[in-house]
Amino acid sequence: MEYKDQRRQNINLIIREWGESIVIAFILAMFIRTFFLQAFRIPSGSMRMTLIEGDRLLVNKLDYGAKVPLTDRIEFLKENLPHRLPGFGKPERGDVIVFIYPEDRKRDFIKRLIALGGETVEIRDGDVYINGERVEDPLIKNTYYYNRGNYGRAGIPVKVPEGQYFVLGDNSASSHDSRFWGFVPEENVIGKAQVIYWPLNRIRFVK
Repeated sequence: MEYKDQRRQNINLIIREWGESIVIAFILAMFIRTFFLQAFRIPSGSMRMTLIEGDRLLVNKLDYGAKVPLTDRIEFLKENLPHRLPGFGKPERGDVIVFIYPEDRKRDFIKRLIALGGETVEIRDGDVYINGERVEDPLIKNTYYYNRGNYGRAGIPVKVPEGQYFVLGDNSASSHDSRFWGFVPEENVIGKAQVIYWPLNRIRFVK
């Protein structure tokens, strides 16, 4: 009888230890996902050839500062907490960023940042012009951009509102981006695409 009681106690102890380990691991994973790194999977070809369908990548939230959870949904938190923690820098032209799609605030999109708030952007003969000057950065210049959508019409410069961004897909012929739906509010930005970690033959830093 004593042997059975001792065996039951040992089993209960093992179960409790495993349970505690799982809970701690889950909390740690959620903490890392919320404030440091988050994994994403590329569902479409809008960023070819930088990113292709099926690529799995890590998004760095430290560069721009992680969003503070629930501050955009709960009024009390919105008024009393910062919406974003301090980051190491700000989004820059040419960065590949992940953001919440402004039209429905449900889906996550990934595009290349082209123009910042306060700048004027125009697509002319396949090139991007910022404040009337052609962008020479090879990350942007080496892509041919098509004049499409209400915000990407030929001969019509578009002014980006302060606190918002203009983004384009690298595969301009097949990208639903700022040309069609406008601008990305700063608070919608999740982080900077950092590295492709899967599949193995695709491991590389995102540029």
